[in-house]
Amino acid sequence: MKKIIIFILFLVVHTTFAQDRLSSINGITNFEASIPFFEEVKAVNNKTNGTLITTSGQILFSLYIRDFEFQRTLMQEHFNSIYMESNRYPKAVFKGKIENLNLKTINTIKAAYQIKGRIIIKGRSKNIAIKANIAKVKNGYEFTTEFPLNTDDFNIEIPFVVRSKVSKTVNTTVFCFLQ
Repeated sequence: MKKIIIFILFLVVHTTFAQDRLSSINGITNFEASIPFFEEVKAVNNKTNGTLITTSGQILFSLYIRDFEFQRTLMQEHFNSIYMESNRYPKAVFKGKIENLNLKTINTIKAAYQIKGRIIIKGRSKNIAIKANIAKVKNGYEFTTEFPLNTDDFNIEIPFVVRSKVSKTVNTTVFCFLQ
């Protein structure tokens, strides 16, 4: 009997805390660093983890660099070994806070929110402010954002041979279904 009561209490406590947290393990992060008239430089990562603490507006996204997929295998190999050194710096992380978040006021029409936080890529950290759209959908919330990153901010060196073919400004988008 004692075990049953403890089990029921555990379920109640777990359910209560789970309601304060929305998450996703299959968010999508895209980036593009293409220069017009040259080969397209873009990749997608379908394994972005996202967590939103609904009571405080704290948000966290993380992904493994090796999970970015390119159309060309050679480009993916160079990205991991030369540009990002993904063996040495395997993850990218963003921790931030959504300002004035109130889930009760979010409906099916996307609403824009300001997020301030810190992004860590290749061992380098940078404070950033981004805008994100959040909308209520059937079983959760849809989160989308688009923002530029500069390769110099994260000590990502572009070799001289391809410097004119790869942009230093990396346009980044994140899409996540939080539930």
